Amino acid sequence: MTADGSRDSTGFEEFARAYQRRLYRTAYLLCGDAESARDLAQTTLAKLFQYWHRASKADDPAAYARTVLTRTYLAERRRRLRDFLAHSRVDAPRPSVGPELTVTLLTALAELPPRARAMVVLRYWEDLDVRTVAELLRCSESTVKSQCSRSLATLRTRLGDPCLYTTRS
Repeated sequence: MTADGSRDSTGFEEFARAYQRRLYRTAYLLCGDAESARDLAQTTLAKLFQYWHRASKADDPAAYARTVLTRTYLAERRRRLRDFLAHSRVDAPRPSVGPELTVTLLTALAELPPRARAMVVLRYWEDLDVRTVAELLRCSESTVKSQCSRSLATLRTRLGDPCLYTTRS
């Protein structure tokens, strides 16, 4: 707040302009589709704006934003799962695997549980160290290591032979 009681949004606007594309890319990997990713990125920016006085004082506002994004994603997934379980007992159809590597990878990622997916995206896409991912997700470093190991094994099984995706016929 400024002296006249209004919010000082100049710093936030600069941050949002500079960082929104990165937030969207991470959100896309977490959500798996463009519309949900846009919603998640916008929700994250709205939360950051609401608490910009706190976020701007953080050592790394980008890390603060990533934390908000990840926790918002996980909370939304938990809410959707609760709603789904409360209203339906039908098994969801498995998504088909597309011909392109991007579609194939996104489909395989979508089959991971939300928390495991978040760990894989943060650890290997965002290139965060184990300690940082553990702090973001409020769990132990050993949990991050074991979940990432299991998730990568699952992805390898689902994706099959890596030569299929790296060579062209």
